[in-house]
Amino acid sequence: MKKSLFIAGLDFSMTSDNLKELFAQHGTVESAKVVTDRDTGRSRGFGFVDMSSQAEAQACVDSLNNATHMNRSLAVKFKEDKPAGSGGFGGNRGGNSRGGFGGGNRW
Repeated sequence: MKKSLFIAGLDFSMTSDNLKELFAQHGTVESAKVVTDRDTGRSRGFGFVDMSSQAEAQACVDSLNNATHMNRSLAVKFKEDKPAGSGGFGGNRGGNSRGGFGGGNRW
């Protein structure tokens, strides 16, 4: 039962409160978050919204995907779950199949 949405194409002046107001027109918003740059605090142009039900989330996708808001075209889709164990750096962090760093041969 997916009810979390990913939203791209947000105007950089959009706040989490603005995002919540926009999606509340289509149902009950449990949470809304505009993702910001950690150094500058400026919006990165995308965010996430959790709706209270699958039907409300679908209504948002149907109504707001490809819609124009603040002169920008929105992309609204269901948030995809991260694969288990995805840490952002890929698999084998040990360096090689022999394990660890160092050992054996010198260059």
